[in-house]
Formats: sequence, structure tokens, C-alpha cells
Amino acid sequence: MNEQSVRTVGWARSLPMGQGVKAARDWAQEHLNSLGWDETAPDTAHAVLLTVSELVTNAHVHARTDAQLVMSWDTRCLHISVHDGSTALPTPREPDDERVGGRGMFLVDVLADTWEARPCPHGKTVTACFRAPQDATAV
Repeated sequence: MNEQSVRTVGWARSLPMGQGVKAARDWAQEHLNSLGWDETAPDTAHAVLLTVSELVTNAHVHARTDAQLVMSWDTRCLHISVHDGSTALPTPREPDDERVGGRGMFLVDVLADTWEARPCPHGKTVTACFRAPQDATAV
């Protein structure tokens, strides 16, 4: 049996409640730049940054906990995972003109190729995956 090895590059950052979403976006942007996606796949890079914003916002606003942000690249997909301390799993809601918020997971559902939420012993992790654009080169 011939097994293929998977090479993965990853980064992680803890974001306490006092640190804003901008810090998460700036940190993610640095890593997208290191993958070259800012040049080769700017639309996908923007979708990733918006997803980071939405997932970290959900952790801070809805879960009311710190967030742990992990980005991992396995040469096929970029995985964006945010862990928080709430066990309540998110669900996309249709936009409503009467509500100010509530569009975050709807946006993630539209932007990411796939996403999932999984309960953990101390909260949950939401992961959004972005397939590499054909012309994107990466580490």
C-alpha cells in the first residue's frame, strides 16, 4: 500500500476578549501574504479575512469568551478554525431587515467552500475551509 504524506503548515493565536477583530484580521493577513494569496488569489484572501472577522466576532459577542484562531494550510485547503468556550453551535440564519446582526454564519456559508462546527469538551470549534485557487502558489 502506497501512503501519501501530507505536509501542513499552521499558525495559531489566542485572542482575549479585549483584543479586537482587527488584530485577528491583521494576523491572518500576514499569513495569507506568506502563502502568496494576496497576489495570486486576492478574492479568496478577502473571503478568508471576512470569515476570520465573522468567526472571531461570534466567539467574542455570542459566546462571550476568548477565541483561539488556528490557520492551517495542507497544499489543497486553507482551514480557518476558531475555538470558543460556548457549547452552542452556530447556524446560518437568513438575513432579516428587522435584525441588525445575525448574518455572520450566513456570510461564512457563502464565502467558504465548506464549514463545520464541532462540540469540544470545553466549548466548540468552527472551521471554514477554502480550496486553493488554481493559480495560487503557496509554501
